[in-house]
Formats: sequence, structure tokens, C-alpha cells
Amino acid sequence: MELNKLIDHTLLKATATIADIETLCKEAVEYDFYSVCVNSCYVTTAKKFLAGTDIKVCSVVGFPLGAMSAKAKYFETGEALSDGADEIDMVLNVGLLKSGEVNKALDEIISLKRCVGENRVLKVILETCYLTDEEKRLACRMALDAKADFVKTSTGFGSGGATLADVKLMKECVQDKAKIKASGGIRDYETAMQYVNLGVQRIGTSNGIAILKGEKGTGY
Repeated sequence: MELNKLIDHTLLKATATIADIETLCKEAVEYDFYSVCVNSCYVTTAKKFLAGTDIKVCSVVGFPLGAMSAKAKYFETGEALSDGADEIDMVLNVGLLKSGEVNKALDEIISLKRCVGENRVLKVILETCYLTDEEKRLACRMALDAKADFVKTSTGFGSGGATLADVKLMKECVQDKAKIKASGGIRDYETAMQYVNLGVQRIGTSNGIAILKGEKGTGY
């Protein structure tokens, strides 16, 4: 598959305007990216700008902290889906995981996957920069238990983004039972291809155009 069709073209800044989302969507059409990834309030806007194309709309949920209530995440997911989202990128409740409240954190993922259904995609953002290697393995097992479709490295808003070491660890954990999305700090073609060669099936980045042009991006 061509690199452009592995990219979720992403704009999640708090300052993103409707005009910025329109630009994002026009870029996604021009470069034929797989999807645009936006905050949930902009799902309807993105669907409108992408009408008549095959480009997907991905909505983040519980972004970027993952620390809101499970009911809030469930409601946001339902709203995003009813607005037309094709994929949901949820943020794991890192605090619950680190507190040993594994079942509570797992139940969140299970409920969101039930909401998303089998025909749409749920990605679980682990926010690896805050986790030990054992916690990363545990988070991957939780995602598998909940039948999530992807495990994803990062929000791009934490203290660090994707690393090759983390992706290798995640790949070992999920094998072929879930896909992997690398995100956060991927800014050039060489780096993107390193992740692809490790078996990553999706890249989340705001630097997609720079990557395809062989340039160095500056975004997340």
C-alpha cells in the first residue's frame, strides 16, 4: 500500500478553526490520505468537506488526557458516530491503569468497542510516554481483550511521541490480533518508513504533506 494511504492527516490543536478543518480536508483530497483525524466537534464539518470522496473521518475521544468519566467517553463516541465518524481514537485512562484499576479501564474500552461496532474501527491510544514497559504490555492485552482494532502509541500532546522501541514492544504483544498506529513526532519520510517496515498499518501525523514531499515537518 502507498504511504499516503497509511496516513491519518491530523489536526487536533485547541485553536483549530473551521477554515483550518476545510484546509485539512482539501489537503487530504489532494494527497489522497486515508483519513482526516479531528476533534469530535468537527466530525460533521469534516464530513461535509469530504462529501463525495472515499476519505474517512476519524474522531478522537477523551482527548488528550483520557481522564474523563467512562460515561462521558461513551457519550462522545456516540455523538461522533452519529455525526458520521468512521473511526474512533480513544485515549486510555492511564491513571486508572497505573492505579491498578485494570478492570475499570478495560470496561471503558469494551463499552466503546460495543458502541463503535464491528463495522467501524476503534483505536486505543496508550500514551506510551507515561507507561512502563510492563504497563504497555498490559494495555495492549486490555485492548485485545476488548477486541479493539488498533493500539496506538500516543496523542502527540504528552511528554513524548512514538518510538521504534515502543512499536516493537506493541507488535510483540498484539502479534496479528490488532493493528498498530504510530503517532506523535513523525515528521519525515525516513522515519515514517521505519515504522512502516516494523509493521505499522497507520501513521497519525500533521506532517503528512512534508513526509510525502521528502521534507521535514514541524508539527506533531
